[in-house]
Amino acid sequence: MIEKIIIEKTYSAIEELFGQKPDIKHIQIQKTKKDFEGDFTLVVFPFLKLSKKSPEQTADLIGKYLETNLKEIESYNVIKGFLNLLISKNFWLEFFVENYKNSENFGFEKLDDSKPYVIEFSSPNTNKPLHLGHIRNNLIGYSVSKILQANGKNVVNVNLVNDRGIHICKSMLAWQKWGDEKTPETLGLKGDKFVGDFYVRFDKENKEEVKRLMNEGYSEDESNLKSPLIIEAQKMLKKWEKNDTEIRQLWERLNDWVYAGFDKTYKRLGIEFNKIYFESETYLLGKEIVEKGLKDGVLFKKDDGSVWADLTSDGLDEKLLLRSDGTSVYMTQDLGTAKLRHDEYLPEKLIYVVGNEQNYHFNVLELILKKLGYNWADCIKHLSYGMVELPHGKMKSREGTVVDADDLMEEMFITARETTKSLGKIDGFSETEANNLFETIGMGALKYFILKVDPKKNMTFNPVESIDFTGNTGPFIQYTSARIKSVLRKASEMNFYPEFSINSDINLLKKEKDVIKLLFEYPLIIKQAGENLSPAMIANYAYDLVKEYNQFYQEVPILKDENKISVEFRLALSEFVSNIIKSSMELLGILVPDRM
Repeated sequence: MIEKIIIEKTYSAIEELFGQKPDIKHIQIQKTKKDFEGDFTLVVFPFLKLSKKSPEQTADLIGKYLETNLKEIESYNVIKGFLNLLISKNFWLEFFVENYKNSENFGFEKLDDSKPYVIEFSSPNTNKPLHLGHIRNNLIGYSVSKILQANGKNVVNVNLVNDRGIHICKSMLAWQKWGDEKTPETLGLKGDKFVGDFYVRFDKENKEEVKRLMNEGYSEDESNLKSPLIIEAQKMLKKWEKNDTEIRQLWERLNDWVYAGFDKTYKRLGIEFNKIYFESETYLLGKEIVEKGLKDGVLFKKDDGSVWADLTSDGLDEKLLLRSDGTSVYMTQDLGTAKLRHDEYLPEKLIYVVGNEQNYHFNVLELILKKLGYNWADCIKHLSYGMVELPHGKMKSREGTVVDADDLMEEMFITARETTKSLGKIDGFSETEANNLFETIGMGALKYFILKVDPKKNMTFNPVESIDFTGNTGPFIQYTSARIKSVLRKASEMNFYPEFSINSDINLLKKEKDVIKLLFEYPLIIKQAGENLSPAMIANYAYDLVKEYNQFYQEVPILKDENKISVEFRLALSEFVSNIIKSSMELLGILVPDRM
């Protein structure tokens, strides 16, 4: 990379000019701001103690040295303590020729066979359908896996289905009481939606029980504990853990309905997993780990029989691992799941894509594993992300106010259809082609709008704003890709084809160079996105590239230039951009249409 070359030569310049060896960390290269002439800028303030000269004199001396000793430097200018370097036309053209014919794989590292990165995402509960929060989780997890693969990492996508616990028993009990042997098929509902409705029904009926108990004089806390429905659900959980045949059959029946629903949602989202774990299978290993920790004196038991980890010496509190009745908690199964995955994959990293409300949970998980003697716990990484809401506010599963993932995806399809039709972008499309386009645009809008936001930030998702063919949106990027494809088709009809060699005589225009400079950045963006586990870096890079290309498209004639070499070069440049748009969008799990 040219930045590395400049840094190394700047080190030599300081050593030769001033007789001092600088700290390599102080040699900072950044993109030159658009208001100034240049491609890269060197900040010289850290070298003033070594040069014993003014910022301008120091920058001028280093600039002359680089201009003389680096063929890539065409010229330089000095603005106070900033040395702006202009890279030669030949450097950009050589880069272009070297990479544009292989631009479909440009920026991707060769896959290595080292220890894998195991990424857990989705983690749904089998008492309700996937919702908007799950969509952000799935999109981040899947995109991060693609970005790490682009960085040459061996990646394993896993899903942990939370298929046991008191919340699952609430849905089971509600169906047992009020289901009347109805099924998803008899009501024409997706299985996860069908079961989720009974979870909401349980909450509604339980609130009535709590209200009645409070009217009888019990406190709210006492009423929550004494509610007959809660007590029944707790008894059901105990029976489940004791492998009661009737309860297990009921559990399997409802879960099968839910899994069938999940599969449909994942397919439409474009999400795939290498392996699916089930909490019902991993919690037992967790209990074994806890029992061994108790035996070894790492954990302790309270008078009521519950088992705890004492984390007070680490600045935290005591953490419950087994309840007094012997039933497990989330932490129990997470201990078992972590060990199971470590033993199975010996991973470089165990990445958990989980909302930021669980930051404390994962700090505790890593700490308890270390106390239990599992030093590999250092490989745990919690990819924490912020909450996603709709303009009208927060969602609550128990109250049935969540935004169902399937409903949202269907709304995106409908919005994409209405918007696309109103803009007249489906002329000549068959009905099937049009519907495929609406799906591509709708899902692209949904995914891009969510992934362009830094994962750490909370966000508000607005379906209408996301489907806009101008601005920082998925459809705008998709439309630009389709526009380039249209230009290339038209060129072919005119017997013009993308072509360029370094021997071609061409006057590289500023707009052309600006596009090439952005293409040049793509490998670094992929690397940084992998290091930061941030799809937002890819998304916003794609927008910057598309924005720059559209300015080039508006200002520079592509097919109307009399110079055939210029036409073929601009077609090659357009094809390179098209391939990078497709590549970057694929890293986000987004398709780009050939026409629209």
